[in-house]
Amino acid sequence: EVTKTPIPGLFEVRLGTEIVYSDEAGNFLVQGSIIDTKSKTDLTEARINKLTAIDVATLPLKNAVVIKQGTGARKLVVFVDPNCGYCKRLERDLVALKDVTIYNFIYPILGPDSVAKSKDIWCAKDPAKAWRDWMVDGKLASKAAAGCDTAALEANTELGRKYRVQGTPAVVFEDGTRAPGAIPGAQIEARMAAAAKKG
Repeated sequence: EVTKTPIPGLFEVRLGTEIVYSDEAGNFLVQGSIIDTKSKTDLTEARINKLTAIDVATLPLKNAVVIKQGTGARKLVVFVDPNCGYCKRLERDLVALKDVTIYNFIYPILGPDSVAKSKDIWCAKDPAKAWRDWMVDGKLASKAAAGCDTAALEANTELGRKYRVQGTPAVVFEDGTRAPGAIPGAQIEARMAAAAKKG
């Protein structure tokens, strides 16, 4: 996809969710960000955020480990791997959030042990408790019973690929914007408030 930019003669070229810039003839490519100096806005970042936004309303929430805190009025979606150290750090910050429902899409991308732990957590009697026990307290879930349906985990892997989630954790806010990595709790609160205002 090629679109005009605010700079005469410079065009945005979209390659999936990546953006480069080109002259009209396509003889030159430029990588990097376009910054609007008047508004001090990174136009490239804003465009990528729009391209990678996820419509939370369309997500298969039944495939998530759901944790409701307080009223659960606000929503937060997180793509996580049980062996991801940054996911564990994030989980400790998520515990402190008030009035939120957290949809953890277990996305086991760090290897076979991640897949095994994911199955044990998903198949637990109380997956939300098993998730928190492991992520916060380091207490492993019991081995999954044979025949437990883990199709949701396979669907989550496809979902992550579809939305180009390339690492865990990946946090998705109600307005569809996302943040890669273990962002601090205060930043999550601020982004959740901003997302609620947009909605």
